[in-house]
Amino acid sequence: MDFTGYIWGVWQLPSLVDLDWAMGPGAAILLLIALALDWLIGDPRWLPHPVRLIGATIHFLDTHVNRAKQSKDKRIILGLCVVLSIVGLSILAGWAAANFVSTFPYGWVIELTLVSLLLAQHGMMRHTLRVLRALNQDGIVGGRKTVAQIVGRETEELDEHGVARAAIESCAESYSDGVVAPVFWYLLLGLPGLMAYKAINTMDSMIGHNNERYAAFGMVAARLDDAVNWLPARLAGTTLVIAACFVPEAAPKKALCIMFRDARKHASPNAGWPEAASAGALDLALIGPTRYAGDVTKSEWLGDGRTDATPRDIRRMMALFVVACLLIAALVALMATLLQLR
Repeated sequence: MDFTGYIWGVWQLPSLVDLDWAMGPGAAILLLIALALDWLIGDPRWLPHPVRLIGATIHFLDTHVNRAKQSKDKRIILGLCVVLSIVGLSILAGWAAANFVSTFPYGWVIELTLVSLLLAQHGMMRHTLRVLRALNQDGIVGGRKTVAQIVGRETEELDEHGVARAAIESCAESYSDGVVAPVFWYLLLGLPGLMAYKAINTMDSMIGHNNERYAAFGMVAARLDDAVNWLPARLAGTTLVIAACFVPEAAPKKALCIMFRDARKHASPNAGWPEAASAGALDLALIGPTRYAGDVTKSEWLGDGRTDATPRDIRRMMALFVVACLLIAALVALMATLLQLR
């Protein structure tokens, strides 16, 4: 099967009545099962994770290719070569895996496992819950230590409100790049598309920083990540607005207004959409000035609500996250039904 044939096959969904489970349920149903599997059990520690392998490869290339004495133009070109290599290998690996599992009965279970591992619903809920528990049980010291595991900013000087805001912001952004974007790219391009997306997102988190070491070398990775997240981020913001309709004490109308008013204030062209929607839904002000690597950014506030976020607001964000994930699952189920009737 060639790559074009595989991409076309992603959209083929057999009738649920005549479904041949030995050969596979079709991409939409497989994704629906993967979402449920990820939600229930997350990433088992005993399973090798594809992102760890991608991350190790990026780290190796960064260590051996990115040299401080090189000119800016050379570092940009080398960064481009790294991006092309990592993305190309990821697409090839996804295509090879998808073709391999289609050669024997129930091989699709392997693809199901891979897709489930590359989703982040369970992981994000677990990390956010840890911050909540740390604040409640260990106070501000525990909260700072725990939230530092999921954010890139410095946390040593955060007060309780800062820790709560950081957890909420991370949860909102991770909903976009850990749930919506993987679902989008898998439905669009199958396992090769999902693997490519996770490679791009991992590169951005590792080398896509605007500092002396990565401003040139990681420029292509950062711009590519902006491109592949452009539509998913806006879909994420929209589903968070809709989710606010079903969360007690959330404000869907304000979520919509704040999203369109403030999303572009964010330094990222994408992160502002889910974060502004969440700020409006919870009547909070998020982002604002933050400290990275000793420097204070002059970021604007998203939203015009309270800046004094509390552990209760973290719980409200978790509820918003849960409902938004259910909405994504419902959309996938709707697509499966429509494809069945086609």
